[in-house]
Amino acid sequence: MNTFAAELYPDDAYMKYLVLIDLYATALPFYFALYQAMPLFYLLAEKDDAPGIIVIGMVMIFASMVIAVFAAVLQKLLKEAIDIKSENDLTV
Repeated sequence: MNTFAAELYPDDAYMKYLVLIDLYATALPFYFALYQAMPLFYLLAEKDDAPGIIVIGMVMIFASMVIAVFAAVLQKLLKEAIDIKSENDLTV
């Protein structure tokens, strides 16, 4: 799938590496900030002695995981549907 854009635009194939470098460069600070922000909910809950705040933090994590799994399932279904359609197009 990564070579699709390179086949369409052979003169701009080097751009793939620049885009990947940019994506990694933005992902690293995001995950570092996420790592630093997770204990914030815990520390706030310890100070107020409120377990509900920890649940709010866990809901955010759980919602992200549900969205990621749902997107992966839809991607797999779409790929299978495209494969079935291309297989049916080849039959007479």
